[in-house]
Amino acid sequence: MALTRETILNAVDNALQPLAYVHALWQGGAAAFNRADEWSDIDLMIIADDDHIADTVTALETALRSLSPIDIRNELPAPTWHGHWQAFYRLRDTSPFLFIDCVVLKRSSPNRFLEIELHGHAMVHFDKGDFTQPPPLSVENHLELLKKRFEAIKTKFDLFHYVMTQKELNRGNGMDALAYYHAFTLRPLVEVLRIQHDPARHDFYIRYANYDLPPEVVARLEPLFFVADAADLAAKLPQAGAFFAEACAQVDFDAVRRKLAGDR
Repeated sequence: MALTRETILNAVDNALQPLAYVHALWQGGAAAFNRADEWSDIDLMIIADDDHIADTVTALETALRSLSPIDIRNELPAPTWHGHWQAFYRLRDTSPFLFIDCVVLKRSSPNRFLEIELHGHAMVHFDKGDFTQPPPLSVENHLELLKKRFEAIKTKFDLFHYVMTQKELNRGNGMDALAYYHAFTLRPLVEVLRIQHDPARHDFYIRYANYDLPPEVVARLEPLFFVADAADLAAKLPQAGAFFAEACAQVDFDAVRRKLAGDR
């Protein structure tokens, strides 16, 4: 019988909570947005003393092996982009969808992925000292960032959106054309839509887009991602361009400010 999410979480909690050098354990990802389902992985976040990261990893892996052999262990090379230890695990006796994405954070680091606007409400298993308090979002600073980003996106779109994809279509290079379409048309389109509708996570691209963007926007956006062939791409390129122009015209930074201030 496959191990359940609850069984795995309970084993990790029981193993780590008694350790004096481990200070907090919580779930991020889908659980932090209250939408974990049978397809969700487990996003584990652990805070430990800086000099006990390896000990914490050993305790974690011992707990996992007490439940099931570890089929796959993928540790990210150090230093990671976020500066913390991170690895992915797949247990033999679980659904392949229920892999574990674990980050062990140094106690001294302020970067804890706890901003509500970005990461949802952490599902805390234990916290020995208010380590999981979410930091505030600086609305005005983020707003200024978005304004600069918005202008940069428009300039880059005007320069590259049509010519990069169309020239490869003209050459008969379908794969190159599709890659440029995603990079220079769809990605900036989604970012502008996010600036309007989900400004805190403007750079998340399609991650959570089905949840974060209005249904009518998703219904219009999704077909642009499904391209049958070169002729279909040639037809969708101007459609996406028109959508981008409309989206830009609808961006209202006063409304964006209110959305940022009210996200909590």
